[in-house]
Amino acid sequence: MSQPFGEPDFLPTAALPVLRLRSEMLNWVRQFFRSKGFWEVETPLLSQDVCVDAWLEPFFVESGGSRFYLQTSPEFGMKRLLAAGAESIFQITRAFRQEETGRLHNPEFTMLEWYRVGDTYHQQMDFVEKLTHGFCHHAEVLARKIDGMEAVDFKPAFLNGVQTSKAFCRTTYDDAFQQVFGDGVLSKSVADLRALATKHGVEGPSSLVEDDRDGWLNLLLSEVVEPMLAKRETVFLYDYPASQAALSRIRSSDPPVAERFELYFHGVEICNGYQELTDSHELRRRQTEQSRKRQQAGLSQLPEHSRLLAAMDLGIPESSGVALGFDRLLLAALRMSSLSEVTAFPIGRA
Repeated sequence: MSQPFGEPDFLPTAALPVLRLRSEMLNWVRQFFRSKGFWEVETPLLSQDVCVDAWLEPFFVESGGSRFYLQTSPEFGMKRLLAAGAESIFQITRAFRQEETGRLHNPEFTMLEWYRVGDTYHQQMDFVEKLTHGFCHHAEVLARKIDGMEAVDFKPAFLNGVQTSKAFCRTTYDDAFQQVFGDGVLSKSVADLRALATKHGVEGPSSLVEDDRDGWLNLLLSEVVEPMLAKRETVFLYDYPASQAALSRIRSSDPPVAERFELYFHGVEICNGYQELTDSHELRRRQTEQSRKRQQAGLSQLPEHSRLLAAMDLGIPESSGVALGFDRLLLAALRMSSLSEVTAFPIGRA
């Protein structure tokens, strides 16, 4: 529940009972992971290494003549621990991204990230489903016990109750587009995608260039496909275009796909999971390509060399991992509408 309009801006935007519930849910998450054989790790928030991504813009600070980046996720540091021999690790940390502020976005947010050696990304979907069910059930029970929550406008996460909810729907990226457009898009050209957008009355922003295939795919996904996904309580979208692999492995199918998934919960993207890339040469190629895209977009250049590359040269075991937005999961568990309802001081009051 947000504070009434006109409240002094030193007060939290979230109600205190919600913040107490948030604290209890952080404890629950830690207990859940420990019960599954994971141990908690810490990696630097400030690092000279950073993920080179055309879609992510990091914050940075200068110190001692060197540039350090506030991490957009703990991915690089945690994968270095995998290379050192860690097998089942998780972390709850702050992550930072320069992006627009809004109902579901804040430049600083809480990230839950984990990795397990030997598990596939399909097994990670199973794990996320168990985590989400347990989280929502515990949040619902606690919400009815914490003093003051009766005055907070929240609803149970699952309309029919957590215990009776069905298994989460799973659909491939291509099948989701086929359900909307009558055809898949993985093999379509950028001209075909522009034609689809025109046919469905979707206009791209002025910044979207004609030959940006991923840009047109993302536009169609956000404007047409995601509203369809929002009609379902929970759905996993998996096997993304190979061009959107990020740091996930690409499967050599026809057409090739990135072995990654996202969970949509009441239409909100909650997490991103990968079958992890372990080939250092391929990572170098992708980072060079992302640097080229950043340069074309007029964005600042980021260092392509990193200690993660050195770790991958040494060898990272086959593994899968997930990055989950804790704030968004709590938001979905309480059926609230804005991050300001579940965080104390979003950027406007930071």
